[in-house]
Amino acid sequence: MISIKKFVFSPFQENTYIVYNQHKNAIVVDPGCYENQEKEALKSFIKTEGLTVKKLINTHCHLDHVFGNRFVCDSYQVLPEYHKLDEPTMKMAPISASMYGIPGFEESPKCEEYLMENTVLSLDEDEFELRFCPGHAPGHLVLVNHSQKLVIGGDVLFRASIGRTDLPGGNHQSLIDSIKSQLFTLSDDFLVYSGHGPETTIGYEKENNPFLN
Repeated sequence: MISIKKFVFSPFQENTYIVYNQHKNAIVVDPGCYENQEKEALKSFIKTEGLTVKKLINTHCHLDHVFGNRFVCDSYQVLPEYHKLDEPTMKMAPISASMYGIPGFEESPKCEEYLMENTVLSLDEDEFELRFCPGHAPGHLVLVNHSQKLVIGGDVLFRASIGRTDLPGGNHQSLIDSIKSQLFTLSDDFLVYSGHGPETTIGYEKENNPFLN
């Protein structure tokens, strides 16, 4: 049984997720913790719940989703995992930090094993299908859990909105195609945990998203 804890971090108001199960094993997804108090909030929850961090997953590697990679890696002896096509995005992160005037950015450790689309990410008996959803970022993946009907979607689909496509590697039509082929093929009751903003459902977005209707 999967539980999900959401934190909203950094000036970008990015959603960081801790996915954990009854065995107290956990995956940190898109750690956006930048300020020291944000890092401490993440660490405190993990300690209080008695969790063991097994993996660090980046749905994609834009700056706001990797602020805390170094902190999580150093704290829990894990290395980041993400799609190979997002390696250029990761390499852009420190440049982006400088462009935005954000001091003290800690570069992420290197990925030792890339994630592949159409494979399964396991946390004990719980499984996430990895679906490839480029458009916002060239190597964007979403995590789909079919047993509990939930999606950890990064910056692909938001409540009544979609990810921006004006950053390097972005492509508007690719993003629309990704949503329609990889997310809208799920049943309406799938709950989507987005990279920014509130949760939504596939059914709500099919009916109400102005970018997709």
